[in-house]
Amino acid sequence: MRELVVLGTGSQVPSRERTQNGYFLRWDDEGFLFDPGEGTQRQMLYAGVAAGAITRLCITHFHGDHCLGMPGIVQRLSLDDVPHPVRAHYPASGQKYFTRLRYAASFYERAELLEEPVEEDGLLTVGSFGQLWARRLEHSVDSFGYQLIEPDGRRMLPDRLAAHGIVGPAIGRLQQAGSLGVDGRTVRIEDVSEPRPGQRFAFIMDTRLCENVLRLAEDADMLVIESTYLSPEADLARRFGHLTARQAARVAAECGVRTLVLTHFSQRYQEPERFLSEAAAEFDGEIVVASDLSRTPVPSRR
Repeated sequence: MRELVVLGTGSQVPSRERTQNGYFLRWDDEGFLFDPGEGTQRQMLYAGVAAGAITRLCITHFHGDHCLGMPGIVQRLSLDDVPHPVRAHYPASGQKYFTRLRYAASFYERAELLEEPVEEDGLLTVGSFGQLWARRLEHSVDSFGYQLIEPDGRRMLPDRLAAHGIVGPAIGRLQQAGSLGVDGRTVRIEDVSEPRPGQRFAFIMDTRLCENVLRLAEDADMLVIESTYLSPEADLARRFGHLTARQAARVAAECGVRTLVLTHFSQRYQEPERFLSEAAAEFDGEIVVASDLSRTPVPSRR
């Protein structure tokens, strides 16, 4: 299963309609928790996301609406005796904030939280999920966006497999070895399959429009991106290091995004449909104006 569970969508402060930020990406056996703002632990209960589902914690920057929920999450990992290590990525320049949040109150630490701070643009790690990248954004404090890239694979074609007499466990052996002897013939995996592009996910929070926004969003199957303001407040957006819905949608259009998820809305706006209308003028793909506790599946593979 690959889906985005939105835990909170408000910028700066919570409102009656929107909790502070929080986003959980379920990606097969991995669970990425992005930017846990205040109230994230409670939102996880409402959304049915267990602490044990978290395998990575990714923080874009250390403004409160993106990290004040971290103490509760960290302590919940130990309270629930989460058996696997959880890796944490965050701007290295904010180490003092991470440490304060991690040990904000007394608790018995049983879970294993491995700190892997981000110092510069580049590949952070490689795992069964693919590659996790980070790129620096333009905000008032150090901020990084994250990009998940699944390696390209191959899609097995049942009719070709049947034509070559390959069935059952033999399919797995062919996938592992790349070729297989069948009745005195060598069948290559290319003979019974076709290329399947890997999926891509991008997560971009507080930033002005910059080159790394485009690099992160490139060919994303799902782009989760802040759209704090609408176009009439474009000057405010630039001054405070944010994007408008129109800018976010233009990025999606230029970068070949399939599903655009807008979030991180200023509390000054009470009509979500205004963000949809503004974005639709620039982007003709799927647009989701995120709401608290909403779920959006990652588009199926091409």
